[in-house]
This record gives sequence, structure tokens and C-alpha cells, in this order.
Amino acid sequence: MTSSTPSSTSTAVGSGASRTGTSRTGVSRTGTGADAPVLAEVVRSGFVEGRHRGSMVLLAADGTVELELGDAEAPVFPRSSNKPMQAAAVLRAGLELSGERLALAAASHSGERFHLDLVRTMLTEYGLTPDDLGTPPDLPLDPVEAESYLAAGGVRERIVMNCSGKHTAMLAVCALNGWPTESYLDPGHPLQQLVLTVVEEAAGERVPTVGTDGCGAPLMALSLTGLARAFRHFVLAAPTTAEGRVAEAMRAHPEYVAGTRRSDTWLMREVPGTLSKMGAEAVQAVALADGRALAFKIDDGGARALGPVLARALQLLGVEAEVLGRIGRAPLLGGAAEVGAVRAAF
Repeated sequence: MTSSTPSSTSTAVGSGASRTGTSRTGVSRTGTGADAPVLAEVVRSGFVEGRHRGSMVLLAADGTVELELGDAEAPVFPRSSNKPMQAAAVLRAGLELSGERLALAAASHSGERFHLDLVRTMLTEYGLTPDDLGTPPDLPLDPVEAESYLAAGGVRERIVMNCSGKHTAMLAVCALNGWPTESYLDPGHPLQQLVLTVVEEAAGERVPTVGTDGCGAPLMALSLTGLARAFRHFVLAAPTTAEGRVAEAMRAHPEYVAGTRRSDTWLMREVPGTLSKMGAEAVQAVALADGRALAFKIDDGGARALGPVLARALQLLGVEAEVLGRIGRAPLLGGAAEVGAVRAAF
């Protein structure tokens, strides 16, 4: 496959301003890399001791750019924010999934008992075992769950890795179609070629490069604008389409997409119609029921900035919900006392 990398000097999509101008919200937007805007500040005892730079795009309900901070046209690895597209590809390939099972196929699960129980059930249903998974052995993603797991004598296992639901679905659809299972993570595999097609169709752009994700699966790069467009495409898709079915399953069963202590779960549970999925290295994509959407990437991968930046971005999109206070809270401790916080800076 050949395609060109999006230009870092191109004009923003739709009615947003150029990268050297000012957005319709009045927030200036300029810079990439070391010159990228500060999206979050780390404030301890009234002193700014750190800054998280990055890029962001907000889309209006009609799909035009409402705000761009930094360079939203440069390609990034969306990491697990690509999982809705991967799940849609599995459906397009013929695997019948719905409800919690389909949500788990698009999940970065926390490794809670109900997650692992359903992965084991799905493996058995499709004649698979945990040894068939291509995921690396791991501990639960959620720190609280990881402590309990270790205290009970648990060890790193493939099934515990947060992508095991996605990999189970991928293996199952390969078996259904007679595709080789031992090479299901090869970028040239028929399933991964279908994933590439779904990603490009949803994002409305060509994938400039393919890497390898932490779970071993092919990882398709996109611009942040393309990622936001993809999530908008999913929430507006007809309910009978693969994209619409994935969006509905994720929104109906958000605890299977993330976990009981995760912001994606809280947001999808408390803001009806919202589709939300974070990715490693501090990537986040969200689409609201009416097509408003956002995507951002914290350049240094600092996950502590995700919540405050997400909450502020949703406010700029016009979301008014109590859950934003919960998502945006990122306290800093000094001893046992709260002495500061990570806060949005835009």
C-alpha cells in the first residue's frame, strides 16, 4: 500500500482557522513538537512544576473543525482508540457478536473478574484456549485490580492482558473464514487488511504508516482529525451497520469496554449516546450523539493529563454534566494531603 503522509502545513478541515490563526472559540493554535501548546499543567503548592504539551481537534456536529490546538493533521498512533474500527472489521468478516461480547471485542479491559470470565467463555465458545492468544502475558491494567490479583497469587497471563477480548474475536473470525490463526497479527493477513480498509473508510483518509501495537496487533496511524472523524462516523452510522452495532454495544456496556474505575465507562454511562475510547501514550477520542467529536494526544504520553484535558475539551464542545468533575479531577499529594493538581491549560 502506498499513501502520502498528511502535510503539517495543510489547512484545517472545514471552517476552522489556519494553524497560524485563531479558532472560532478564540483559543490560539500553533506549534508542533517542542513548540506544541501546553494542554495541561502540573501545579504543586501553587507552583507549576511540569507541563504536558500536545495536539487536539474538536469537530462541530456537522463535521467541520471547531478548534485545533497544535497540529491535528500530523499522523499519530491512536493505539487502543482504534479498537472500535478493529471490532467493526471482525463483524464485517462475518463473526456474529453483540452485547457484552462485542463491547469486549473493542475493549481495553481492566482485568476485572467479569472481564476475564467472559474472555474465557468466548474462547471456549469458539474452540480456542488462552494459549492461542497472541497477546503478551500481563497483569490487570487497573492498579487496584492488579494488587488484588497479585495478592491472590496471580501471575502474568495472556488472557489477563487488556486486549485479550479483541484478540479472541480476531482469532474466532479467522477460524470462521478458514484464515490462518498463527499469523493473524501479520499486517498482510486478510483480517488485518480488512481492518485497514475499515480504518481508512471511517477516518476519511489514507493510513500513512502501519506499526505494531503493544498487544502485537498491526497499528494504523491516523491524524487526530481523522480519528475524530472516525468516531463521528461510528455514532452517526445506521444501527444495522457494523459501525453502528459496535457503537451501540460499547455505549450499552461501557464497563466491558474499560472497567468500573475508568473514565471511558463513566462518560458513556452518564452522557447518553457518547462513544469514548482512550489509547496508550495518552490518546483519547470521543464522539457525542449528535456528531460533535474530539481527539487529542499528549506528546509525552503522560496519562495523568488525560482526565483534565478530556473534561475541558468536552466543556468546550458544550457538554454540561456532573461527571466532568469526576473525570477532570487529578490531585497531587504531599504526604497524605492534597497539595495540588494536574489541570487543563487551555
